Amino acid sequence: MSEMRAMRLHAAGQPLQLERLPMPEPGPGEVRVRVLACGVCRTDLHVLDGELSEPRLPLIPGHEIVGDVAARGDGVTDLAIGQRVGVPWLGWTCGECDPCRAGRENLCERAEFTGYTRDGGYAEYCVADARYCFPLPAEDAQAAAPLLCAGLIGYRTWRLAGGEANRRLGLYGFGAAAHILAQLAVARGQSVYAFTRPGDTQAQAFARRLGAVWAGGSDETPPEPLDAALLFAPVGALIPTALAAVRPGGAVVSGGIHMSDIPAFPYRLLWEERRLSSVANLTRRDGEEFLALAPGVPIRTETRAYPLEEANQALEDLRRGRLSGAAVLMP
Repeated sequence: MSEMRAMRLHAAGQPLQLERLPMPEPGPGEVRVRVLACGVCRTDLHVLDGELSEPRLPLIPGHEIVGDVAARGDGVTDLAIGQRVGVPWLGWTCGECDPCRAGRENLCERAEFTGYTRDGGYAEYCVADARYCFPLPAEDAQAAAPLLCAGLIGYRTWRLAGGEANRRLGLYGFGAAAHILAQLAVARGQSVYAFTRPGDTQAQAFARRLGAVWAGGSDETPPEPLDAALLFAPVGALIPTALAAVRPGGAVVSGGIHMSDIPAFPYRLLWEERRLSSVANLTRRDGEEFLALAPGVPIRTETRAYPLEEANQALEDLRRGRLSGAAVLMP
């Protein structure tokens, strides 16, 4: 049997191990994808650190996958061998539970997740449910990889906050998701206010280059009240900060899958019909809509490439805030 290289997690808190594993075989309704690029997401850090506590171990992380279909399982007819596809975080849903029936497959009671409960893309090959593979143009795989989570979650967060109806949009945490979303917001005529780690002048300059009208530390007050604030930093203390920054009737939406505890805050910050909500996962609709509109903006991702065997270094650079944009593994 042929083999592949992969970076695997055996226990939370431990570095990934480079291993040679049997080539994965697609089952019915699945495809095997030759991985060309896989983005490194903060969710991967939450898995490695044990903050998302139910991974399937040992595990190949990675859920921002771009690659070519290399083999098809029984019943797959709508994806061709050699076709370029993207594989996102949401990897499988049952289609039968109440959320699925209500069109909210992102809340499926039996959902499986790429790079968490299913092996992901920190490898030369992966297997994916064909229903959750998005066709992509056969262009720059490295540039496309961050769109598969940072882009999709950013888009869903933006849409749930009211989309382009918000004139003044605050983005807390200016990393992979925010640098993509800022481009969409600016193209839609919105004024973007970027909040970074206090003192991170490099990230603030990056935000201004992408069209932000203001950029400062998360401990600063924006010059005008915001219509909506979107949180991509996993810092619970930013919730009351963002509520204080939005106008009456404004929205605060958290796009992260994990966040530190939210401190107590006075009711007056929520009063005047401010809305506070979260985003959970994504739907195929999010992918179809966002991937269709991204080329028209056009969205340009800023990435730093790492070879597969340097996955641990890429994760540490993300953890330490050493990146502008996104890290991408290139098997």
